[in-house]
Amino acid sequence: MSARLSCPPAPGPLEAYAVQFDPLLKTPAQRHGFRTYLSGLLLPRDRSKTLTALVGAEPLVQAQAAQVQRLQFFLSEAAWDAEAINAQRLALLAAEPATAPSAAGVLVIDDTGDRKDGSATDHVARQYLGSVGKIDNGIVAVTTLWADEECYYPLHVMPYTPEKRLAGGKQDPAFRSKPQIALDLVEQAQAAGVPFCAIVADCFYGDNNGLETALLKRGLPHVLARRGAVGRGWAPAQADHSFKDVAQALPLRAWREVIRRFRDGHTERWWAAELTLFGYGPGRPVRAICATTDRRALPELSTWYLTTNLPAPLAEIVRIYGLRNWIEQGYKQMKDELGWADFMVRSDRAIRRHWTLVCCAFAFCWWHHALQAHADDSPLPGIPEAPPEAGKKNQPRQGAAVLAAPAARRARLADPGVLAGALLARLCRHALAGRTRRAARRPEHRPRD
Repeated sequence: MSARLSCPPAPGPLEAYAVQFDPLLKTPAQRHGFRTYLSGLLLPRDRSKTLTALVGAEPLVQAQAAQVQRLQFFLSEAAWDAEAINAQRLALLAAEPATAPSAAGVLVIDDTGDRKDGSATDHVARQYLGSVGKIDNGIVAVTTLWADEECYYPLHVMPYTPEKRLAGGKQDPAFRSKPQIALDLVEQAQAAGVPFCAIVADCFYGDNNGLETALLKRGLPHVLARRGAVGRGWAPAQADHSFKDVAQALPLRAWREVIRRFRDGHTERWWAAELTLFGYGPGRPVRAICATTDRRALPELSTWYLTTNLPAPLAEIVRIYGLRNWIEQGYKQMKDELGWADFMVRSDRAIRRHWTLVCCAFAFCWWHHALQAHADDSPLPGIPEAPPEAGKKNQPRQGAAVLAAPAARRARLADPGVLAGALLARLCRHALAGRTRRAARRPEHRPRD
């Protein structure tokens, strides 16, 4: 790489997007920093998107260059409010009919982790990391995402602080478990006026009795996954002890066929049935449901055990939970292309700001595509699902670049709009038709907080 510094420009579409944040950025330097940061995040990836990469500087050699230091100051020290920036991002998405959230969508809660060395960076410790599927040294963020069959984007994010970083451990007043943080993020989504038909979460959150109780107490609709093979309470030896036991004992006539249709024309036949055990059952405040591709074998990777307080038909419950997979797709795009985990700052404030700016870059992709759709007088199509491989949660697949080939070949200072379009380039391929969804991989067991 050339030693010459080259600050990425802010081409037309990005400038039009960035100017809508100007009232929240108090000085010209902050506005320039915002544009530079987003432009760097949106450029085709040729190296980790650290501060030096975002301004086109050489790593190490030019780490002290003026442009790098200005961007460092913008991220870590400048007086701007990341929460206000995030609120404006969500307001822009809500104002655009193609991306506005509707009551047909879902609010997904989840968490994601990434490796980070040492212990000097806030929130970093040895803990379970979804990106590697095991306990390792790194940082974890709890997130919420809004999704329907046509659109999806992150709402709010909050870092998780492991008890080992707090003086009082889990008894420390500052300690918040991941489910507790998730409830805080649900409240933030409600305060932002985000509509949804249900809160959706994988079995890590679904198996947390405190979370389910809190959702029921607040009267919030939800569809939560449960681990099928785990016992739910005392029962005689000959009785069913788990969701899987009950599902295996069901007669074939108890299952209802659910047809899931996709935009490429193919369909998938699923089966769903009501389960009755330990207080769950049809007609009760909370129902238990099994959905599977094979009602006889109940294959692990395509069988869901769900609990819900919705009185909806089985097909609708299957549709709702299927939308959870969009959060995996969102993680992939933000990590593989937008530099979610590439930050090289240590403070809580700077990390939160970096994540906010990544979410702004992600939202720009939708905003830019919506403008193009308006210009072409065509509707905004849905993004296809790229289901993760069996194995580690959030594990990027080797060679599975999100960028389309033309964008990948562009020069270093390519228009950020090229990446925005490329991130959405595989529209309609394998995407869902109507209000159905493709099977999402069931998450594996992971340690509880």
